[in-house]
Amino acid sequence: MVDAKRFTTSGGAGAEIADQVSSDSVLRLFADGSTVVLQGLHRLWPPLIGFADQLAADLGHPTQVNAYITPPSSRGFSAHYDVHDVFVLQVAGEKHWRIHEPVLTEPLRSQPWTDRPAEVAAAAAGEPVIDAVLRPGDALYLPRGYLHAATALGEISAHLTVGVHAVTRWSAAEAALDLVRTLAVDDADLRRALPLGVDLADPAAVRDDVATVVEALKSWLDRVDPDEVADRLRARTWSQVRPEPVAPLAQSAAAASLTGETVLRLRPRLRCVLREPVGDRVALVAGRRTHDLPASTRPALAALLAAGELKVGDLTGLDAADQLTLARRLVTESVAVVPDAVAGGGRPAEDAGSDGAGPRGPAESAGAGPGGVDRAGPGGAHGAGAGGVHDGRRGDSLGTAR
Repeated sequence: MVDAKRFTTSGGAGAEIADQVSSDSVLRLFADGSTVVLQGLHRLWPPLIGFADQLAADLGHPTQVNAYITPPSSRGFSAHYDVHDVFVLQVAGEKHWRIHEPVLTEPLRSQPWTDRPAEVAAAAAGEPVIDAVLRPGDALYLPRGYLHAATALGEISAHLTVGVHAVTRWSAAEAALDLVRTLAVDDADLRRALPLGVDLADPAAVRDDVATVVEALKSWLDRVDPDEVADRLRARTWSQVRPEPVAPLAQSAAAASLTGETVLRLRPRLRCVLREPVGDRVALVAGRRTHDLPASTRPALAALLAAGELKVGDLTGLDAADQLTLARRLVTESVAVVPDAVAGGGRPAEDAGSDGAGPRGPAESAGAGPGGVDRAGPGGAHGAGAGGVHDGRRGDSLGTAR
């Protein structure tokens, strides 16, 4: 891996921080045999955004796409393994691949190959299970853990790697343990101090206390609700991929001028699930956030999640005033967008903020509007059973599906 300082520099006046790619340095390094890696293309190039989203919908796990461009007769990385599954798609040139059996089956993210370099090097010196040349249009599947190294042949080689980040049983175990930690803090015995003068260097001095703690944690683990663990697993997975950015100024202007004819579109790649009502409230889980809304809005929300796009006047079960109130809430909370929104009367906004979390639109006054539709911001989460689900595009980079 080349140190970033060798191919970055300042951008001149107004961009003095040395984090800009230096094209002449890249040229020199490429000429010397270094591979150019373009990371995160699934967030940047529309064809790959759509491809990664659909693949994730089919597989049910998050995806990413990188590109690797290697100069002729050069090797990229030495033999190693990845902690996610990989599809290699050869785009240009030819590359010779040597694949070896894992030294650790199905490694987790916390178990990178750099933890066992000697084992990897020894295994890579043996007979490969695959020894093949990929040409444009060829594909290769590498399950996580399989050792691999590749060398470009007589011309520049370019390939895409489509990474599939498996949601594992260990992911569920981590979610369960996190929940135990949250619950067990209420156990007064576990909060009790160890004896004064205890010698922590002597395991025997704390053995009884540790045994008590272990037994208590077993008891708390037995009380864990599998549904709550599943919801924590969902939240952790959804947080890995951001939805499409919004245009803050244009959407703010649109929220202030909604009519019954305004079209609302669910924000692309925002994963949503609508819970069953709890009393007179209903929870809309949208990405990393949970929005607390009156139960009377559930039919309208379900209709929007099912259709993906609706006119404000078609929000089911609400009068005109409540339709506008709900629509304004969804736009200012970046759950839905107005597709043709413009800022300041200019041309339609094509460029949005970098992280999709721009400033909020006009604030609404607290209290309830006509028909009981809230005008306040999101409140606490309700964790009742599952309701309507929207995956952000009938399939997004997290693979959620209805």
